[in-house]
Amino acid sequence: MNLFAPAPGQRVPLPEGPDYEVLLGCIRCGRCLPVCPTYQETWLEVQSPRGRLALLRAVEEGHLPLDDTVEAHLYHCLDCRACETVCPAGVPIGEAILAGRASAAVQRPRPAWLRFALEVLLGSPRAAERVAAPLRWAWRIGGIPLARRLLRFLPPLRDLLDLAPRPARPVRRELLRRKPPPAPRYRVGFFLGCVMNAVYGDVVRASVRLLERLGCAVVVPPDQVCCGAPQDDQGLRETARRFARRNLAAFAALEPLDAIVADCAACSGFLKEYPHLLADDPVWAEGARAFAARVRDLTEWLEAIWPEDLRPVAPGLRITYHEPCHLSHAQGVRRPPRALLQRLEGAEVRELPDTARCCGSAGIYNLTHPAMSKRLLARKMADIAATGAAVVATANPGCMLQLEWGARRTGMRIQVRHLAEVLDEALGSASEGRAASG
Repeated sequence: MNLFAPAPGQRVPLPEGPDYEVLLGCIRCGRCLPVCPTYQETWLEVQSPRGRLALLRAVEEGHLPLDDTVEAHLYHCLDCRACETVCPAGVPIGEAILAGRASAAVQRPRPAWLRFALEVLLGSPRAAERVAAPLRWAWRIGGIPLARRLLRFLPPLRDLLDLAPRPARPVRRELLRRKPPPAPRYRVGFFLGCVMNAVYGDVVRASVRLLERLGCAVVVPPDQVCCGAPQDDQGLRETARRFARRNLAAFAALEPLDAIVADCAACSGFLKEYPHLLADDPVWAEGARAFAARVRDLTEWLEAIWPEDLRPVAPGLRITYHEPCHLSHAQGVRRPPRALLQRLEGAEVRELPDTARCCGSAGIYNLTHPAMSKRLLARKMADIAATGAAVVATANPGCMLQLEWGARRTGMRIQVRHLAEVLDEALGSASEGRAASG
């Protein structure tokens, strides 16, 4: 007996699948169409949010099998959640699509190499650091630039090398040894994302300096793991649950905490989704709700506690801001990053057209769907160029990697910075200015 075979006219609940009532919630109004990046590029109904929900509904109603074709359409989604922002019915479209992927993974396990990467290499901070170490050494001896030149006529390999980041020194061990500032106003648990630690350690250093300057004692659990977002994105929902439980236990050991802060928008967004992920877990459901209630993206927390008399200085800086999807759409955090940028004295903040449109990074989407990712990136880089800014700031490592790739592809002379770096440097300039005037 094939449990996944369709039975026409009879609803077939899918293992890990979306609630049928959620699928019925789509009123097919079309409000999602103008904001969906894949629909705007293809003009195909099946590449729209309501088209994907229709596919899932047809599967649950027994009209379609959950086969490779349906699964492929689900993975064409960027999970940017722009559709959720405009949906008048409040349908959790992105979550329904991820649940559909999880159902497909129950029926057909994901590739072994992908499971190894997401379950083992991201299974601990140490493993992620080991993966990044050879890449850091390759940059140090000039191997990456040389390989790019040698492979410039082999587009797939060239693209892979162009995407390769230049990892900074990991920051995890430093944070575990770091002493809190005297008489802190707040005690903050810091979530150290995999990519932030292994690739963007200098950004994390800037984030922690900012938090400490604003009166936070920053504590880091030594046994935290990946937030689970990459695993959930690829249908590995049980792995994501396992990682979530480990993180809940790790942060519980640090109590009391005023907030749990992450400087990766994808991490902060997924940490807030732990109550949904563990809703049916009798042991962890309540703890997940209490945990998520205190999770804050770094930009949220900084803007909330920033003293009015603290003035970052960035004279002559021309800067624009790209909104990460999982900050603006998944979390609804749009005002705090802009409010922080407006604090930069002497800077000219230039608005990026359609700033919340996905850049095409979307986890590993730029690897699994390179053609679509490049099309979205080309539009984003053209918009950035139109601002005339010298710096584009954002708040997510995936976006940083993608925009850095875009700058290399277009030859654009623009710096890609995390907002924490911009603020940290501006406060350093302010301190130097006060010292000079004194």
